[in-house]
Amino acid sequence: MSLVLEGVSKVAEGQHHVYPTDLTLERGTMNVLLGPTLSGKTTLMRIMAGLDVPATGRVLWEGRDVTGMRVQDRKVAMVYQQFINYPSMTVYDNIASPLRLMGVSRAEIDRRVQEAAALMQLTPLLQRKPLELSGGQQQRCALARALVKNAGLVLLDEPLANLDYKLREELRAEIPRIFEESGAIFVYATTEPEEALLLGGNVATMWQGEVTQFGPTPQVYRAPKDVITARVISDPPMNFTRITKAGNKVSFGEGQVAAAKGAMANLPDGSYRAGFRPDHLHLRAQGNDGLHFRCTLKVTEITGSETFMHLDHAGESYVGLMHGVHHLEFGQPIEVWLDAAHVHVFAESGQLVAPASFVQAA
Repeated sequence: MSLVLEGVSKVAEGQHHVYPTDLTLERGTMNVLLGPTLSGKTTLMRIMAGLDVPATGRVLWEGRDVTGMRVQDRKVAMVYQQFINYPSMTVYDNIASPLRLMGVSRAEIDRRVQEAAALMQLTPLLQRKPLELSGGQQQRCALARALVKNAGLVLLDEPLANLDYKLREELRAEIPRIFEESGAIFVYATTEPEEALLLGGNVATMWQGEVTQFGPTPQVYRAPKDVITARVISDPPMNFTRITKAGNKVSFGEGQVAAAKGAMANLPDGSYRAGFRPDHLHLRAQGNDGLHFRCTLKVTEITGSETFMHLDHAGESYVGLMHGVHHLEFGQPIEVWLDAAHVHVFAESGQLVAPASFVQAA
């Protein structure tokens, strides 16, 4: 079982919402659409479901062209951030409603509803109406209704955004297992890189209507194919600095020079963009194979166990993620170090030239 998008696009009032896209999603896989708001995630999911007809291209389900088929005629389940429940029905009847429309036996309906309710921690609430529930409980009801359908394609558009932190963490761990066991193709849209990494499976990074990269999530994270993908799949986004390679040295900033180690060692001489994630910056030297930045502190954000430092380095803005609480004065000079093994190298055009050496060694 597979869902194949062949060159699908969406245009409205002369504006591209999704540029021509090719994707193949296989049975039993977790597939995350990751990108900022208005990157095209929801539009692409609507095309997959049959709610929107693409301007170009085809949608194939199990090898059959279903591009013009109505959503009602497809085995699709959908859950949105803004939950949708029937207010006049109990939670039990809300969950059971798609099964009744399918003509499933009463005993089978009860079995499936009880299983889904237990999984979503709704068993004590089955006889309540949706308006008697909290927002998180209503969203769990919508998720349970999607689960019981045993659909071949399950589309979840930021479904956990309205849940409390503890329940969101629990469901993030449970959802991949649930749908892997069901054998469905699972598509999950999110704006949060952390959520994509926690869910695992595959990720399609999206930016302004284009899929910039698609593949196993750890692989895309470790070796983003271009600058845009690197920014999308990092939170905070990956930092970049311009470097010039000459012989066995690289120069950067305002006349700073360092040994060309890690991914920079085998580069042809020329100009590049070095990329590094915020958590790879340190307040102390990490050996002799690193880059040393003399910065100015602009802002600090303390989360409790970590401190985000917003830095200015020769007119370039970086974010550093440091463990622990650091009380520093705004505007003060600050020095940070970066291990060369954590430097990705991109061409001036933005394409990846060499992933960080720690990735190549993994």
